[in-house]
Amino acid sequence: MAARTTRQEARRRVLADVLAALDRVIPADQTKPLRGGTFAAWEDQADEFSRTVATALLEERAALEDSASVGEGGRCPHCGSTRVYLKRQTIQQELQTPHGPVVLAQQRCRCRACGRTFSPSSS
Repeated sequence: MAARTTRQEARRRVLADVLAALDRVIPADQTKPLRGGTFAAWEDQADEFSRTVATALLEERAALEDSASVGEGGRCPHCGSTRVYLKRQTIQQELQTPHGPVVLAQQRCRCRACGRTFSPSSS
């Protein structure tokens, strides 16, 4: 089983999301005005920033997991057999977290040895 991304790609995406979210709160362009005039508005902006960054981080961390995808050498978690095949193509599943919605790729696999099905990412 193998990860669906590399650390460098994951870091690049998370950093891009951090910079984009930061630019919405504190634009690098001095000609763009700051939004919000109250502390409550700033808190809302901070919450939005946190949700954006946290969901990107969770999605990328899940994609880095070794069990994120069945590949050569995948093993059944029930019997340990390597006779595993992909039963269903990868689907995008949205999970609701305290940080907001997170979209994860999910596979369904079947083991030829014991006949049981499982999701390699356990998501």
